[in-house]
Amino acid sequence: MAGAGASSSSERSTLLHLFAGGCGGTVGAIFTCPLEVIKTRLQSSKLAFRAVYYPQVQLGTISGEGVVRPTPLSPGLIRVLKSILEKEGPRSLFRGLGPNLVGVAPSRAVYFGCYSKAKEQFNDVFVPNSNIVHVCSAGSAAFITNSLMNPIWMVKTRMQLERRVRGSKQMNALQCAQYVYQTEGVRGFYRGLTASYAGISETIICFAIYESLKKHIGSSRLARSPAGGTEQNSTNFFGLMLAAAVSKGCASCIAYPHEVIRTRLREEGTKYRTFLQTARLVFQEEGYLAFYRGLFAQLMRQIPNTAIVLSTYELIVYLLEDRVK
Repeated sequence: MAGAGASSSSERSTLLHLFAGGCGGTVGAIFTCPLEVIKTRLQSSKLAFRAVYYPQVQLGTISGEGVVRPTPLSPGLIRVLKSILEKEGPRSLFRGLGPNLVGVAPSRAVYFGCYSKAKEQFNDVFVPNSNIVHVCSAGSAAFITNSLMNPIWMVKTRMQLERRVRGSKQMNALQCAQYVYQTEGVRGFYRGLTASYAGISETIICFAIYESLKKHIGSSRLARSPAGGTEQNSTNFFGLMLAAAVSKGCASCIAYPHEVIRTRLREEGTKYRTFLQTARLVFQEEGYLAFYRGLFAQLMRQIPNTAIVLSTYELIVYLLEDRVK
């Protein structure tokens, strides 16, 4: 009987983490969608080069003709935003939100559920709640989530890269998925998966820093004299948001190049085929700085997004944990 009760309690706890993770991911996706569209456009190879005219100098004369040389130029966040608003309209800032909402709740739910379950298992193998436990748990959860959710993220990226003329009708998520299947087959839905696996390093770094900061916040709270319940909970909530923002900012700066490579791999009809081949091409043609194209937009999106996701997750777990026991 005791074993059955413990099993039931464990199942309810897992469902709670699934629900909390799904809610947090949904809230974050809605608020930060425009920045994600801008970031994806900046990462695309279609913005990487612009034709620049130079006067052609000949012996004894200067010809008025111009020659076209592709020179790497990186349009800024504001320029891309202005271009989207002028040429495509405000609705294009929410391109891909459909598959994002379809995928973000289950992906966050799967991620946090796997993370919670993996942490329980690794706590029995390593020192409980140590950094190695957090790293292994985050890596395992990210691997499973990326493998399951890549088709949805592939469709989302294609929709965000699609440009439209004001008033024209664009493909919806289902039409985009059908087009990918017809032109590239099932394998087309898994383009960029290797880059997503490389991005697990970002997840590991993020959660290792986050768990360490959360532990520090918890010890600091215990060291202080107890305050009013509501005030203390509010302070703790904003502390977790700050910890999430700091951890994601550090992780994004370190592991960002995989994002650019993943977007290039998901472009339609491009020369990019594999992770290493894409990395080599980007470096040879555009230089090292191309791997950080769109980083500012990424930080503007990911830091508040991660803060919203993790703090919403922690808040829901805090509010409902006692009720599911």
